[in-house]
Amino acid sequence: MTTEVRSLREFKMPDVGEGLTEAEILSWYVKPGDTVTDGQVVCEVETAKAAVELPIPFTGTVEQLFFPEGATVDVGTVIISVAVAGEAGAPSAPAAAPAPAAAAAEAEPERREVLVGYGPRTGGSQRRARRTTAAAPAPVAAPVAAPAPAPVVAPVAAPAPAVAVTGERPLAKPPVRKLAKDLGIDLRAVTPTGPDGVITREDLHAHAAAAAAPAPAEAPVVERAVEPAAAPVAVPGAGDVRVPVKGVRKATAQAMVASAFTAPHVTEFVQVDVTRTMKFVRRLKESGELGRDVRVSPLLLVAKALLTAIKRHPGINAQWDEAAQEIVIKGQVNLGIAAATPRGLIVPNIKDAGAKTLSGLAVSLGELIDTARQGKTAPGDMQGGTVTITNVGVFGVDSGTPILNPGEAAILAFGAVRELPWVHKGKVVPRQVTTLALSFDHRLVDGELGSKVLADIAGILEYPKRLITWG
Repeated sequence: MTTEVRSLREFKMPDVGEGLTEAEILSWYVKPGDTVTDGQVVCEVETAKAAVELPIPFTGTVEQLFFPEGATVDVGTVIISVAVAGEAGAPSAPAAAPAPAAAAAEAEPERREVLVGYGPRTGGSQRRARRTTAAAPAPVAAPVAAPAPAPVVAPVAAPAPAVAVTGERPLAKPPVRKLAKDLGIDLRAVTPTGPDGVITREDLHAHAAAAAAPAPAEAPVVERAVEPAAAPVAVPGAGDVRVPVKGVRKATAQAMVASAFTAPHVTEFVQVDVTRTMKFVRRLKESGELGRDVRVSPLLLVAKALLTAIKRHPGINAQWDEAAQEIVIKGQVNLGIAAATPRGLIVPNIKDAGAKTLSGLAVSLGELIDTARQGKTAPGDMQGGTVTITNVGVFGVDSGTPILNPGEAAILAFGAVRELPWVHKGKVVPRQVTTLALSFDHRLVDGELGSKVLADIAGILEYPKRLITWG
């Protein structure tokens, strides 16, 4: 008679590289007792770079979740254990089974699970001292392994028959999952109406409306441990509101402080008559010259104007090498676009944007913005930027003094386009006007170079035909 030998495998928080040492668990897609397969996504985590789904590298039964949603975990810490079926063999004493499993676990350092978008690292990683709150995973395991998902939803007075906790992950597209997080809805409680049992946006709104309809005193209160979808609003008279600084917000704060106190910033401003540019944008939209599904906006023309100015003055596309005390003029332009997301400000970039046509730039810009809004920007897309555009005009802001992204020499702020009185052909007439602000690192860029670049951008936006003659 033979018996199946089962060993316990542990999955650790992957080494994300890029100097990151921790990640926050946003949500678990499995619970103890669920069956998982090699490559199945078991949880979503957020690093200082982006939110990433983690696939597990083996097949078995979930034994234990060591941390609840919302916990910040150091890289290399065990987050889940899985009972894995081994080879069939002759029955032996129960005590003998763990020994091979332990030996296998000890002999396995060559393979390191990594986040999606990163390759395996061969060398050891340096980590900062582990936080006392996450030092011992065992004490936290109890609430996670409980049958009811207590860390996710607070006790609810009203019955919730729709919450049928199964071992399967609810089917929904990434934007729908993001909306569910923003609304504080557990997808397992939603009745799907989409094809093949897929949860749609309408399902979420219907669920939210049904939950809010009775409005009793003890209405369901969802207390997710993940980051707030938007900045909490302080209610007058209700006291202070504290917002934990972590993930993307923490990384942004650290980067901006480092930039502000490392690079000597200089900012120049110019007002531009962009009436012709706005007409050009409308013409491109109506004619579909760049493609029927291509998104055309004033930002596209601003980006193209900046790229054209960089081609004429490549010294603005540079980095400061502190170790060598040299200015490194970059061979290609990786154009960053600052994007406001529920998790904070991120700056993904378009690789080698200077080599793209206007149509290709429009496609890349649309994809970049859509991906950022869905919270699915890959970590690699936020690395290697050389110059950035921040579009403060979408908030109705005229201008500002943008802070450089660390390692970059310049950042352009594009303000709101307003109809203002303007002297045109000797007469004061209403024209479409915007304000541009260019901040640059004065170690790399002197006033002459910065002024020429800003003047070129303004000149192109005033007369878009210069894109042809100057490009």
